Amino acid sequence: MDADYFLTVAHEAMWVLALAAAPILIPILLAGLIIGMIQAATSINEQTLSFIPKLIVTAVSVLIFGSLIMGLLSDFTLGIYDRIPDLVQ
Repeated sequence: MDADYFLTVAHEAMWVLALAAAPILIPILLAGLIIGMIQAATSINEQTLSFIPKLIVTAVSVLIFGSLIMGLLSDFTLGIYDRIPDLVQ
């Protein structure tokens, strides 16, 4: 059992986290930016006008990328479970 082993697992976990979050966060960021520019141009500062489109973009992103994210997470989890015998020795 080596310290590098745990650092490798932590590095992989952070990479999987970034890959899982990006397909949802990037469209939300773009939608928020566009809605913010429209609100700034029209001087409409209603909170629900920015929340509802972001909620819709989130739902569409989860519908489109949800299966890919779940596949990524399940592959990572199975990889972690496959490494358990190496930890016990």
